Amino acid sequence: MTKLWTEEILGTKKPIIAMCHLNPLPGDPGYDPKTGMKEVVEWARKDFLALQNGGVDSVMFSNEFSLPYLTAVEPVTVAAMGRVIGELMSEIRIPFGINVLWDPKRSLDLAVSTGAKFVREIFSGVYASDFG
Repeated sequence: MTKLWTEEILGTKKPIIAMCHLNPLPGDPGYDPKTGMKEVVEWARKDFLALQNGGVDSVMFSNEFSLPYLTAVEPVTVAAMGRVIGELMSEIRIPFGINVLWDPKRSLDLAVSTGAKFVREIFSGVYASDFG
């Protein structure tokens, strides 16, 4: 019998995949240039470590507060997400994934560059959700 991808990558059939929603990033309307990326990284670190230490099987990093969502995100969004993950790499002990809302190409780019094990995004079909 073929293993599920979750068994191969995450070591379990029914994993708990938690979300690390990054605070607004440079270029986002809600980004605070006064506190800058330092605060974004520190909030992400606190969230990530709480999830990892709490025993989840995996964490997915997402630009949840990059509103409004774009189907082709700006390069600064991917660069900022890469910085956050890069600064956490020495502390990451579990498999992680990427979700660059709503840009599947940038999700793959960031996953490859950071060593993420999976991505979540819409790669084909209808782009419709509660956001339109």
